[in-house]
Amino acid sequence: MSVSIRPARPDDLPGIARLAGELVRLHYAFDPRRFLLVDDVEADYARFFQRELESAQALLLAVEAEGDIVGYSYARLEARDWNALLDEHAALHDIFVAEAARGSGVGERLLELTLAELRKKGAKLVILHTATANTAAQRLFAKAGFRVSMLEMSATLD
Repeated sequence: MSVSIRPARPDDLPGIARLAGELVRLHYAFDPRRFLLVDDVEADYARFFQRELESAQALLLAVEAEGDIVGYSYARLEARDWNALLDEHAALHDIFVAEAARGSGVGERLLELTLAELRKKGAKLVILHTATANTAAQRLFAKAGFRVSMLEMSATLD
């Protein structure tokens, strides 16, 4: 499969939003008491990413194969955060490759390019969160040099 990884365009947003919906449902399946799932999440993501395309702080990359969007990454430059004890950094919020495109190295290439683009934007540190059940993603991130530095815990109080 021949793929290209490039900055996302407005006409990519339906495909990216579809994949974002898959990512949301995956997380919700991991732990429905922790993760949010709303009706028509794809439409909400399309609107959100439309705004992010206009932000110099945001990075939205699309993976295209034979005219279809088969992956994306979304990251954002963030200011100092005293609550999280973080200096200025980049947050890698989403990285997702459709199941049909997995196993070909696309995810690794997408992550490498995302990190290279964040470096160009001046990021010195990249933070991400990954579900504890998502061991495949954790292997990908570790291979790229990420280390575990925090552990999120949640408690349902109802």
